[in-house]
This record gives sequence, C-alpha cells and structure tokens, in this order.
Amino acid sequence: MDSKQLLAFALDKIDDMKARDVVQLDVTGSSDVTDYMIVCSGTSRRHVLSIADNLAKEARHAGEEPLGYEGQSDGEWALVDLGDVIVHVMQDQARSYYDLEKLWG
Repeated sequence: MDSKQLLAFALDKIDDMKARDVVQLDVTGSSDVTDYMIVCSGTSRRHVLSIADNLAKEARHAGEEPLGYEGQSDGEWALVDLGDVIVHVMQDQARSYYDLEKLWG
C-alpha cells in the first residue's frame, strides 16, 4: 500500500473500534520518519488497547507488518508504527498532557 492507502486503511480500522476525536496530521515536511500521524482517543485502558490491537492485527492480515507496537503494558498510550503512518491511541489525560496535535500541527 502507498502512504495514502495506508492512511485510509488505518483510519477505517480505528473507526471500526469506535476511536474518538480522530485527528490526522500530514508530517511529510516535518518528519523524516513517517508521512502521516493519527492521534485518537479511547475511553479506557481496555478501549485503547483494543483499538491498537485491532489495527495491528488487521494490518498483518493485509500484509502490512507493523514496524513497532508500544504501550501494551499500561494502556495510557499505545503506538502502532505502520511505517508511512504512525497511530497514537491515548486516554484523554495522556492526550491532553502530551498534546501531539500542537507539537506536530
């Protein structure tokens, strides 16, 4: 998949799990690591982990092995690195504290 297709894929999969407050950021001019970041919220530890787990599982099924998956232990913030797209799934408190949208926007 190209980066735009991967972005659409990731957005669809997190929507399937009812991620809240989804923001996509085009960071092609700001990052050498990735083209897009998605920041979204889950309502609880379990919801954050379910969103991230589902995305990683569906990516594998589509032939896109995640380059990294962090945050499974605490569930405050989970990150799924799909290469051209990095997805941050956070609980509201962590999201407001780190404010990634302001940092990368």
